[in-house]
Amino acid sequence: MTRGRLLAALSAIATVAGLVAAAPSGNAEPQVEAAPIDFCLGQCGDVLPPGANGNATLADILAHKVLGTRPAHSSDQLAKYDTLASGYSTLTTEKIGQFFNDASFGVPAGQVESTTKPRADVTIVRDKQLGLPHVTGTTRAGTMFGAGYAAAQDRLWLMDLFRRVGRGQLTPFAGGAAANRELEQGFFRSAPYNEAELQAQVDRAAASSPKGAQALADARAYLDGINLYIQQSHSGRYFPGEYVLTGHVDAITNAGRIDPFSLPDLVILASVVGAQFGGGGGGEVRSAITRMAFHERYGVADGEKAWQAFRSQNDPETVNTLHNGQSFPYAQSPANPAGVAMPDKGSVTSQQLVFDPTGSAATASAAPVKVAAPEQLEPARGVFDDGVLPGNLVSEKHGMSNALVVSGQHTASGNPVAVFGPQTGYFAPQLLVLQELQGPGISARGASFAGISFYVLLGRGQDYSWSATTSAQDIIDTYAVELCDPTGKPPTKDSTHYMFRGQCTPIETIERKNAWKPTVADGTPEGSYRLVAFRTAYGPITHRATVGGKPVAYTSLRSTYQHEIESIIGFQEFNDPGAITSAQDFQRAAAHVNYTFNWFYVDSKDTAYFNSGANPSRKANVDPNMPVWATPAYEWNGWVPATNSATYTPYEQHPQAVNQDYFISWNNGQAKDYANAGYEKSAVHRGDLLDSRVRALISGGKKVTRVNLTQAMADAALADLRAERVLPYLLRVLESQPITDPGLANAVASLKTWMNSGSLRKETAQSSHKYANADAIKILDAWWPLLVRAQFQPGLGDSAYNALVSTIGINESPSGFQNGQPDFHSGQPHKGSSFQSGWWGYVQKDLRAVLEDQVAGPLAQKYCGGGTVAGCRQVLTTTLTQAVAAPLNQVYPGDGNCAAGDQWCADTVIQNPLGGITHDKITWQNRPTFQQVVEFPARRGQNIANLALARAATATSAETGAYPSPARNAVDGNQATRWASDWSDNQSLTVDLGTTQQVARAVIHWEAAYGKAYRLEASTDGSTWQPVHATTTGDGGLDTAVWPPTQARYIRFVGIQRRTKWGYSIYELQLYAH
Repeated sequence: MTRGRLLAALSAIATVAGLVAAAPSGNAEPQVEAAPIDFCLGQCGDVLPPGANGNATLADILAHKVLGTRPAHSSDQLAKYDTLASGYSTLTTEKIGQFFNDASFGVPAGQVESTTKPRADVTIVRDKQLGLPHVTGTTRAGTMFGAGYAAAQDRLWLMDLFRRVGRGQLTPFAGGAAANRELEQGFFRSAPYNEAELQAQVDRAAASSPKGAQALADARAYLDGINLYIQQSHSGRYFPGEYVLTGHVDAITNAGRIDPFSLPDLVILASVVGAQFGGGGGGEVRSAITRMAFHERYGVADGEKAWQAFRSQNDPETVNTLHNGQSFPYAQSPANPAGVAMPDKGSVTSQQLVFDPTGSAATASAAPVKVAAPEQLEPARGVFDDGVLPGNLVSEKHGMSNALVVSGQHTASGNPVAVFGPQTGYFAPQLLVLQELQGPGISARGASFAGISFYVLLGRGQDYSWSATTSAQDIIDTYAVELCDPTGKPPTKDSTHYMFRGQCTPIETIERKNAWKPTVADGTPEGSYRLVAFRTAYGPITHRATVGGKPVAYTSLRSTYQHEIESIIGFQEFNDPGAITSAQDFQRAAAHVNYTFNWFYVDSKDTAYFNSGANPSRKANVDPNMPVWATPAYEWNGWVPATNSATYTPYEQHPQAVNQDYFISWNNGQAKDYANAGYEKSAVHRGDLLDSRVRALISGGKKVTRVNLTQAMADAALADLRAERVLPYLLRVLESQPITDPGLANAVASLKTWMNSGSLRKETAQSSHKYANADAIKILDAWWPLLVRAQFQPGLGDSAYNALVSTIGINESPSGFQNGQPDFHSGQPHKGSSFQSGWWGYVQKDLRAVLEDQVAGPLAQKYCGGGTVAGCRQVLTTTLTQAVAAPLNQVYPGDGNCAAGDQWCADTVIQNPLGGITHDKITWQNRPTFQQVVEFPARRGQNIANLALARAATATSAETGAYPSPARNAVDGNQATRWASDWSDNQSLTVDLGTTQQVARAVIHWEAAYGKAYRLEASTDGSTWQPVHATTTGDGGLDTAVWPPTQARYIRFVGIQRRTKWGYSIYELQLYAH
């Protein structure tokens, strides 16, 4: 930008800033609320990039586009999240705070940034470090109101986007970009509702129980908070600037409208979350086509065996969360299924959704239109030309999130340790909000989806913490409804009626008329279309076909359809300390959640797991893998069409456990006989990356801590699953004979070096933007699609191979490239989550079979090279030669964010901008978006008071003169006073607790002069001392030392080596029993 244009832009920002008021920052004198009860004692951490603040005024957006500045607290968690990838190998307890926030309840004195009282019964305190809302209500309604107000402060624009997405009405609101159209179509197709149905779901939930009625009251208060902020921010001109850029509010006159939120909006927002993260199953039509292709290739009997092997419904080699052989049978295929409605070959067509397209909706591509706008807005022109979200967010979704939970029997402290969180993608602002809620019947801190954040969905309570991963067991079935014509004429695939309970019944339609015009934000030319969803009693229609010559419509029936908010009771109980007093209480609360999740829980003594979901009870002869006829004989047990209610499997039949030695989950299998709803849970799954690391910690006898469990997670987050679990077998085949070709020999050597160093996609150094072992990574990336096709296509034949690839993509690489067939599973670049769904298990099983290794649940035949080692080796050498020769710009073809051939950039994680603020790329990591690291040392009923407070203290020396700093200052409870020693190394501070009692923890609040090396000692008599803790890597700030509970009257700090030229200087030395 030239100097003249820069000055003009700055002038424009100043002009706009004069029209846009700053958001009120709260009281001039920040207030501190009383600290809530907290039994984590500084051992709970969390992180949610990029930052807490997700709203930007128009002036903020323009300043960002011109100067690169960002609103306060919009990006201050991104660096700590990013740098764990380079810093985890040297992680210590003291360094955890470099990568995770202190998730203690409350805001310490001196850390209050602002205090807001949107109404008399609630206070919102925001801290200086993160700008996080800490909401405290004197009434329950006040707490809920404050949660809504804070949510709107942080995520109003995002919340507005998603209520439009869920209704299939994004384009009239945000613009007609192709990605917006694809996105609204995907969500509308899966959950088409009218407004009366949305309200009916609210009414049913409220009438279901007293807790349901309370939830409705909570939701109403929450909405009141949102709507007050909308009113105030609009009139005060500090609303999100995207409303101006998309034409909803005038930048000069402030004319326009921001629609208030309603109860049906909450149902829609819940349905969006459920559709994206909490549903499993479906896809039976695609699976049927694949099965038919196998039958055609091999004949029915052999084809069925071959298809079943790839289907991996119950692969005995897959990793399960319950790993002690516990059996929970569900969704099994019967030996002799009845009612299967297989389509006739070539008859399946997708149900049309888009009708009457005009303008840009009817053309393949159209150049953006530059609409007239004030010159001040030019820097923000086109911010949404590519859409507000990836268009394939729905079509290419997979279950995400991970968890590592270790019981106290294997930890250094004897308390359980957990590192867990949801993998919800990366957006700016984030889909989740981080908050603390305190009030009558609620005490929690954690993450919630924006717009439904009146409860913490994933986080911590007073003495427990919980999280979830997507489980995706099968709660969606496909029914074939027989089409009919009410006039008695022969039906066709396009018929508008179907047979239901013996009557020719009209197919319902739900319609959206969407039209858009170009705006400053999205220059997509004017256009329109109608979205029409066709519905039956058995759910929305997805396909049309013939079965045995009869025209049918295939429908998708999800057990949570028409029940989108019934999970609310479970979340309500998670937040209520009165409801959750044990692991068993938590499991019962999780059973109220009807979406499909794996739930994990820890407190100071127990761990727990429970798999939730409205699992429909099916007839014994129904195969959940295939479409079935829509007749009473094959419907869910107890199914009531009017409300889509049914009989569900009971609590006891859901996978669950308490205090298993450890739990891991990365969307892998739940338990033996709990059928896989998809194809991806095979012999190799990304859950192996966690399981192998946690199992190694425990089997090696090493005691687990927050540090080494975090390291296990972080190491797995950088691991290439193919290199760790498949490459060893590829190399065995290649090296079954001497490798004489120099190029291949170099490639094999490079791959072996990478594999032996850990198979990590890791930078050479922080911010180097270059991978260690970059050549090997490129080779495997290029090799994988070539290898898979050459290994399997000759044996499967084109038809079966292509059908299987269309059902389960061969790859899910960090870059989203290297998929073999661009028309199948194109992948989302820069999304972080990788290696969940692919052919790694198939490749490994087949190689092991060729090598004559033992294989449980093998494929039906040996595919690689006709089943011989020599033939397979030829396939591998040929494809590896091609991979070595592939140029970088072909393997990493580049996109709008990265140049072709830039390997590191191709993998990077990008916070997809949902608004006008963008963020820097971060190095690839495959880990939760919101993540907790927790270890509760105590629980309710136990003493968590500071044992050292106001006790007698002595020291070997103390600073005198102008700054007297006696020993008693270290135990006076005042963070403004300190003990300071003489300026020499060997100094000590002793605290007399008055009586002998249990001591297990010390917290040292250092001043700038801190100790590099020191130890803590315990004594019952003040003469005989027992070392309980020592470190040589002290780094100041806040140190927490934990040791096995010890009886002591005296605790002594012994300084061994100072980090600075001054003495040892401690604000507070706190001691605890737990």
